This record gives sequence, C-alpha cells and structure tokens, in this order.
Amino acid sequence: MSFFDKIKRPTLLLDEHKCRENIRWMAEKARRSDVIFRPHFKSHQSVIIGGWFREEGVNAITVSSVGMASYFADAGWEDITIAFPVNLREMDEINRLAGKVTLNLLVNSSETLQILEKNIRNQAGIFIEIDTGYHRSGLTVADSATIERIADICRGSSNLHFQGFLSHFGETYRASGRKDIEKIYRYGEKQLKQIRDSFNSEGSGIISVGDTPSCSVLESFPGVDEIRPGNFVFYDVMQLEIGSCISDQIAICIAAPVVDIYPDRNEVIVHAGAIHLSKEGILSNGKMIFGLVVNITEEGWSAPIEGCFVSNLSQEHGIISLGPSLLQTLRPGSLIGILPVHACLTADAMKSYSTFQGQSVSMFTGF
Repeated sequence: MSFFDKIKRPTLLLDEHKCRENIRWMAEKARRSDVIFRPHFKSHQSVIIGGWFREEGVNAITVSSVGMASYFADAGWEDITIAFPVNLREMDEINRLAGKVTLNLLVNSSETLQILEKNIRNQAGIFIEIDTGYHRSGLTVADSATIERIADICRGSSNLHFQGFLSHFGETYRASGRKDIEKIYRYGEKQLKQIRDSFNSEGSGIISVGDTPSCSVLESFPGVDEIRPGNFVFYDVMQLEIGSCISDQIAICIAAPVVDIYPDRNEVIVHAGAIHLSKEGILSNGKMIFGLVVNITEEGWSAPIEGCFVSNLSQEHGIISLGPSLLQTLRPGSLIGILPVHACLTADAMKSYSTFQGQSVSMFTGF
C-alpha cells in the first residue's frame, strides 16, 4: 500500500522540493540585496523545516510568541526576535530565554519598557514597532516623543539595548497587484527612514521589515537593513491572487476525502472544514473562495483547476463547486486537493505535515 492510499482523513501535504526552492530563492535575494535575512518561522513552525533554512545559511529567526521562541531555542537557534509586543505576564520565560539566546523584544510603550527594565535579569535587544499604515499595533511618525522616551530608557539600561525600528507592511496583503505592493513598500520605507534619521545620532538602530508580498515582488530593498518574510516558505492562494507568487510555488495542499456528491448542484462535500483550512476567504472574480481545487497524485498536485473552488466552509464540512467533467470522475472516498487561502493559518490548524515520501513533519503545538 502506498502512502497516498493510507490517507484516511484531512492531511496537510508538503512538497519538500517547492518549499526548499522558495527558501533558497529568498535567501539568495537577501544576499544579493546585502540585507540581513531573519525569516519569520510562525508560518511553518517546524524544527525540520527550520533545518532547511540552516542549509541556506540562515542563523537568525523571527517568531511570534515566547512559547515559539522557546521551542526553537531548544532546537539550537541562538538569535531570535519575538515580533509581537511584550507580554509582561511571561517575564519568567523571557528571562530564561534571554539567558540562553540572543533575544530581541518588541516594545511600543515606555510604561511597558519601564516594567521590563526593572524585571529583566539578562541582556535583551529592544525594537520599536512602527505602524506605517497597517493599523494593527505600533507607533507612528507622530509619536516621536514616545519613540525618543523608549530609546532613552534603553540608553540608560544595563540590560536592554536599542536595536532599531521594526515594521510589518500588512497592507500589502490587501494589495491590488505588484505595483500596489511596491508602492506600499516605498511609502513604509520612507516613513521608517524619516524616524531613524530624526534621531540623527550614532546607535539609532536598524530598519527591519517583514511581509511576504513586498519581499517577493521587489528585487532589492533600498533603505532597509533586515527582512523578515514568513509566508513565502509555502505561499498560498492569497499570495497568488495579489501577484506575489505563481501557483507552482505553493508548497502545501490539503488532501481532502470526498464524503458526499451532489450532481444537481455541481458540488461535493469533503472532510476539510474551517477547523482544517481556517475560515479566511478571498474575493476572486466576484466570488468568495476559501481554497482552490487541484488534482493530487502520489507525485504531487496539478495547477488549480479552472472554475473549481471551495465555496463554503462549516466546522468540518467543505463545500466545493466543480465543473461537470471533474464531478463525473469523483466517487465517495476519492481525494481532492485544496490549496489554502492562508497557508499560515492552515498549517497552524493542522499541526503537522506529510511529505510525498511518507515522512511526518511535526511542528510547534503551543500558542
């Protein structure tokens, strides 16, 4: 019995070759651009996949939580940035990490930093998050007094060291195409330079940015010292839709068992719902879709099949709209491949991968 025959339930397939190629391509682009490559590991959350980055010369990473930082520190990673505002309730674990690795933290208020400074027992770097238009978290150009206050506290601290300015150009995920992505990058980079230049002193730190669309579309990163993309390791339908990848770069796919067929509706029901794919959708050609349909074999999967998509999701059910010709080839028990809209959420929901060689690839299971 082949690995493919053993699939009984929703399974997240990983194409190792595509994944490694994505890693190699981004690492080479960073080298050409003479910027630090600190990839965000929240997309894959896997020690094994992390090893593929090591093979491309990566030695510094980004994560999204203290727990994830601990997971990768225990796997031997020694230079970690937690790109999420400091949670002071995790002070004990932060201190343990700071005593074990080179740790960078994200702080957006002087109040938080003052408490951190009183309680930190080991050396840690501090980044100030700058909001250049995404409006999720971070300070703006107008918050210059707070920015200066945070930098001053760092200068007077024996354990906290100012590292620079960090931003996530999340607006690029809503971009209307490659030109729009580049425009968002240029605007954000200009604001970050304006803030750094306003310090006009030695030790004003580096500029660190991290979003897959701009890191994928731009050929170089003028004005930036470090890039932190994450989603590029897999890519997904969202990235395909906005033009930051091609379908052949998408490196994960859910194998979903068909459980019901409705020829009168041109629909099938699969065992792969919101708890597997997440419920993030994207508007494409006037239709809300929750995944694209591909044919899967023991060697891989096809390009997206025109006119076939996941049209709705409930907790365990996925409703897939199909053309009549594909519908006729399916039976209860068949497998359909689904390319996820948001690879990071799908990976986090599934908690493990299976390669086409039958290898199980585990990942971080905390928060």
